[in-house]
Amino acid sequence: MRRDPAADAAFTEFAAANRARLRGTAYLLCGDWHRASDHVQEGLLRMYVAWPRLLRQGGELAYARKAVVSAFLDARRKRSSSERPTSAPADQASGEDIASAVADRDALMAALARLPERQRACVVLRYFEELDVRETAAALGCSEGTVKSQTSRALASLRAMFEDASRDELVVAGEGSLPW
Repeated sequence: MRRDPAADAAFTEFAAANRARLRGTAYLLCGDWHRASDHVQEGLLRMYVAWPRLLRQGGELAYARKAVVSAFLDARRKRSSSERPTSAPADQASGEDIASAVADRDALMAALARLPERQRACVVLRYFEELDVRETAAALGCSEGTVKSQTSRALASLRAMFEDASRDELVVAGEGSLPW
C-alpha cells in the first residue's frame, strides 16, 4: 500500500505537536518517563496505521489518547513472568529541605501507583486530561457506567489513603509496592 506524502507530513506534524502531552498522560499512568515514551511510541505507531481514516473522520487527539492508554494497559497485561520488579535503590539524604510541592507530587504518584490500572486510567483521564465521562469511556473502550464506578472507587481509595497516612508514610508505603 502506498502512503500519501501529504498524509505522512500531517501525521508527523500531529505527532510532534502532541508528543509531550501524550507522554505526560502516559507518565501519570505508569510512573516512569522512559516507559511513558515507549507507550507513546506504541500508541503513535498504532495511530499511524489508522491515520488516513482519521484524517477523513477527525478525532485525532482522542484516538491518540486512547492508543496510548491501550498501549499502557496492554503492556501491563503482557508482563513476562520472568520479570521481577525491584524497588529503587535507597537514595542518600542530601540534607536539603524538600519543597512541599515535590512531596505532594510524590505522595500522589505513590497513591496512584497503588490503584488498579483501570481505576488509575480513569482518574488520569478524568482529572489530569480533563475528559468528561463519555470521552473517558471512549478512550478506555468501556461504558460510561464503568467509568463512573471505577472513578468513584478510585477516589474513595485515594481519599482513604490520604486520610489514613501522612504524606511521608504514603510515599514510603508505596515504594515497595509500585507496580512499575
